[in-house]
Amino acid sequence: MQRTALVTGGTRGLGKAISLALQAGGHRVAAVYHCNADAASTFSEATAIPVFRWDVSDFNACRDGIATVEQQLGPIDILVNNAGITSDALLHRMDPDQWWQVINTNLGSMFNMCRHVMEGMRAREFGRIVNISSVNGEKGQLGQANYAAAKAGILGFSRALALEGARKQITVNAVAPGYCDTDMVAEVAPDVLQKIIAGIPVGRLGTPEDIARLVAFLADDASGFITGATFDVNGGQYMG
Repeated sequence: MQRTALVTGGTRGLGKAISLALQAGGHRVAAVYHCNADAASTFSEATAIPVFRWDVSDFNACRDGIATVEQQLGPIDILVNNAGITSDALLHRMDPDQWWQVINTNLGSMFNMCRHVMEGMRAREFGRIVNISSVNGEKGQLGQANYAAAKAGILGFSRALALEGARKQITVNAVAPGYCDTDMVAEVAPDVLQKIIAGIPVGRLGTPEDIARLVAFLADDASGFITGATFDVNGGQYMG
């Protein structure tokens, strides 16, 4: 069945692959971005997926943006919360802006986005929400107290929301990717990246498509008995 799906951070990296996977599954897809307008325009022209610009850390911007998407594409039945940023520093050197920017974007956006789709999903008695966490939210990472805290918080948020939505046939699951071949990982120093890869049992970085295939499965109508779960996709780097 064709449904309307919204993917935050949906024009690059993992989000781009997720948007394409959902489109390939027959869904109408809206891809949300914030900063890189050129990349978003190129993505939309190449894929025919409409793009929408707002800051997912802003509650009112999410409300207005979701209303626009639903007006143009229909009620949102699939939400993938993928948008995220990093601002790394050891805690004793981290300033409050670094902390709150990451917390508000990576974790605050979960509330901002889900709050504005839950009522509609409950009324229609159907919903699929997939929240993108991280291996570093499970195992921690030096210099990423802000990022790890936000990504760990996503796991608890997803479980609680899964309980709230279950009776209304709304599933909520989390996916915790390991290190994947994206622009964010490309910024890691080469010597550090080699050490990371050496610690991945399968011996390689993940691909965005590795993540997207799982997200598309969890978004499917047939996945209604899977909720409140965390799926690790990390090549064996962390086995929780």
